Amino acid sequence: MDSPPPQDAQAAVTWQGQCHCGAVRFEVDGPLTETTSCDCSLCRMKNARMTAVPASRFRLLTDPRGVTEYRWNTRVARHYFCPVCGIYTFHRKRIDPALVGVNAFCLAGLEVDGLPHRRADGRTMSLVPGARAPGRDGPPD
Repeated sequence: MDSPPPQDAQAAVTWQGQCHCGAVRFEVDGPLTETTSCDCSLCRMKNARMTAVPASRFRLLTDPRGVTEYRWNTRVARHYFCPVCGIYTFHRKRIDPALVGVNAFCLAGLEVDGLPHRRADGRTMSLVPGARAPGRDGPPD
């Protein structure tokens, strides 16, 4: 991905986002106020830093059928990955489905370390003790 010159995350600009191979593309309208990392079992494994925006400021440019969705536990949060390169690109949040969590590392030109960072407590959010994806032996939380 060719990166444009870094932009001010606080500006009202449109950020271009994509996965590693470019099969999943999207846009996010700024400003971006912070990044978060979560300690639930899925987020710990994907190790992404997310930035949240209202759904009205997120536009998926790729045909939705070209994105892989993963749900687990309560099946409310919807995590989206590229089916080609496997990169996690965005998710619809469980705690507030009106927000889209975007993998900040997928946004071209964003200086991720220039934004305030907050750690979210996802480990204790589980509402379905011992829940696992159907037919899977994955993490229970």
